[in-house]
Amino acid sequence: MRIPMTEYLEIDLDSERWHCRRCERDLGSARGNYKEGTLVYDRDPRDIHRPLIDPERYEFTFAPDPNWCRILEFYCPGCGTLIEAEYLPPGHPPVFDMEIDVDALKAQWAARPAGTAISLGRDVHTDVR
Repeated sequence: MRIPMTEYLEIDLDSERWHCRRCERDLGSARGNYKEGTLVYDRDPRDIHRPLIDPERYEFTFAPDPNWCRILEFYCPGCGTLIEAEYLPPGHPPVFDMEIDVDALKAQWAARPAGTAISLGRDVHTDVR
C-alpha cells in the first residue's frame, strides 16, 4: 500500500521505499532521506530574489547575499517535479526534514479497514505516464 506523505511524495509500505507521486519514481529507502534520490539544484538566491536597487551603486540591495544564503531545490529525476526547496547557509548539508517511523506507520495502516480511500489531492493524477 502506498501512503501519501506530501503533495509529491508517498511511501510504499510493502517495499519501504519513497516514491514520486507524479511518476512513481523510486527515490530511496523510506527509512532514509528521500532527498538522496533527487536531483539537486544549488541556486544563487539572487536568481529568485532580484536586487531592488542597483548593485553597482549600493552594497545592500535587499537581495539575499550568496555568501550567507543558498537555495537548494530538490527535483524528481523521473519527471522533473520540484519536490522541495530550502534556504540554507553555504556549506550546510540538506535538512533531513521527514524521519518516518515506518514500523509504526505500517501498524497504523494495518489496523484500518480494507479499501480505505486515500485522497490523491486535486491536481495529482494516476494517469501520468
